[in-house]
Amino acid sequence: MSDNYPNGSNWERETLHQLALASVKEQRRSRQWGIFFKSLGFLYLFVVLFYVTGWSEGSSASVEHTALIDINGVIGSDDVVNADTVIASLKSAYDSKGTKGIILRINSPGGSPVQAGMINDEIKRQRKLHPNIPVYAVVQDICASGGYYIAVAADKIYVDKASIVGSIGVLMDGFGFTGVMEKVGVERRLMTAGSNKAMLDPFSPVNPKHKEFAQQMLDQIHAQFITVVREGRGKRLKETPETFSGLFWSGESSVEMGLADAFGSSDYVAREVIKQENLVDFTAKEGLADRFAKRLGASVSASFLGKKFGLE
Repeated sequence: MSDNYPNGSNWERETLHQLALASVKEQRRSRQWGIFFKSLGFLYLFVVLFYVTGWSEGSSASVEHTALIDINGVIGSDDVVNADTVIASLKSAYDSKGTKGIILRINSPGGSPVQAGMINDEIKRQRKLHPNIPVYAVVQDICASGGYYIAVAADKIYVDKASIVGSIGVLMDGFGFTGVMEKVGVERRLMTAGSNKAMLDPFSPVNPKHKEFAQQMLDQIHAQFITVVREGRGKRLKETPETFSGLFWSGESSVEMGLADAFGSSDYVAREVIKQENLVDFTAKEGLADRFAKRLGASVSASFLGKKFGLE
């Protein structure tokens, strides 16, 4: 090679140098594109989270608006509708400077009287703290039992003429298997510490004493429910012997009975009653991970206590 290319060694060195530079440039270019696409990906995820978590409401919530809180589903500590999330929603709505009124959009068959009672108490507490911000319950398909327990804390209740409203009562249900056990020859062997520990055991005959005790407890909770309804509805309520019997009625009948005030949707109440049709959703939405952790923690705790101490 040196015979044909007197400076052959320099040529090889120069070629290797150029190849190395090209390789470095290509690596830099690849890194730059990689950084660009990663940044683009992070930006996309941020925008998605921005809208999914409701951060985008900050700008719209700063102007005058009607706050909307959904109470949709069964009410219970482990359900989507629970005191923690609804109370958090109420606080956010009241803390927003632009809130001119609050709509509780209810579509619930009821659930835990404890959770419903906590929400009812918080609504009344917030109303006293913010007397200039009205709260209206707007019923969709159904507002029964615990759902109605919440609704009566509002200033007024609006319904659709075909909504289902009422069911002011309390229940405790279960099954009895003693007859089946006798037929199949199964013997119940139950040991307890505490004479009433096996109260309402489905595999044992009904104990009149236990039944009477349970009925007294149900009557007491029912009386609490009645008091809350009477306090919330006041003179608007037209009581009859059936009002607190557990029956439920159409929205049209509920207005006639004083269980509700008038017909109206969320849009109607925002536009015609609150006079601010700009609706901003303040419903606190529990994340999937939070719900999973809560359910897992509750089930593990219950399982541990039940096996360890016989508290099942």
